[in-house]
Formats: sequence, C-alpha cells, structure tokens
Amino acid sequence: MGIFNYYGLIIIVLILLPNIAFVALNKDGFKNAYENKPLEICEQIGRFGCFILMIVNVPYTYFGFRFNYALAAYLAVNGALTFVYLLGWIVLWKKPGVLRALLLSITPSAIFLFSGVMLTNVPLSVLAVLFAITHITLSYKNAAAEESK
Repeated sequence: MGIFNYYGLIIIVLILLPNIAFVALNKDGFKNAYENKPLEICEQIGRFGCFILMIVNVPYTYFGFRFNYALAAYLAVNGALTFVYLLGWIVLWKKPGVLRALLLSITPSAIFLFSGVMLTNVPLSVLAVLFAITHITLSYKNAAAEESK
C-alpha cells in the first residue's frame, strides 16, 4: 500500500453513507443533550484526523503491515466491523437510546484503532484513541440524557 489507501477510502465512504442519509432525512439534525465544548472539539479533531489518515498514509509515520496475510486480516476485520456498523444503522434507525449510541460509536472507533495498529500508522493510532474516548463518551452521555427526559 502506498500513500493512498483505497481500502480506507471505501471504509470511510461506507461509514459516511448512513450518516449522510440520517442528516438528509432529519432536517432538524441531531440535538446534543450533553454539551462539553472541549470534548466536542477533541472529538472533531479525532474524527477528521482519522478520516484523512484512513485514506492518506503520511510518509515516515506509516510503516505498513508487519506480518504475512496482514492485508487479509485488515480487510476481514474492517469488513466485519463495517458490516456491523451498517447493520446497526439499519436495525436501530428509529430506536434512539444508549444501545444505538454505543454501537454506532464503538464500531467506528474500533475500525480506526484496528486500522492504525494493523498499518503501523502512528498518527492514526493516536487520533483513533482520542476519537474513541471522546466519541463514545459524548454519544453515551447524549443518549443517557435523552433517555432520562
């Protein structure tokens, strides 16, 4: 794999499709019941950093696969996680709550972290940890606050 990661691009497109559909079908958007600006800023830095680094392998920060059949493992695990994410959107589309929030925040976090580790991509791994901590926290707290209303 060179500087451009076509597999990562496909994964990002698949992850974004249900999000784009959700925004298009819900004109009011998503309202945060829990607000924490520093956490939200860190989440966005992690999110967009992971999106970019899933697609672009920055030289000298990306060291590639470390074992035979690593590409097969990368594709199989990310394929399964992406499938679970898409299935979660389909099954839980009209069912807001903690289960949906956790499934739809843990799964992309796992994709980004697994990809960073498998590709030995240092910045992707670091940003995936930042994204996971902030995204899962915000998703859970928003869902819990909505359920308690």
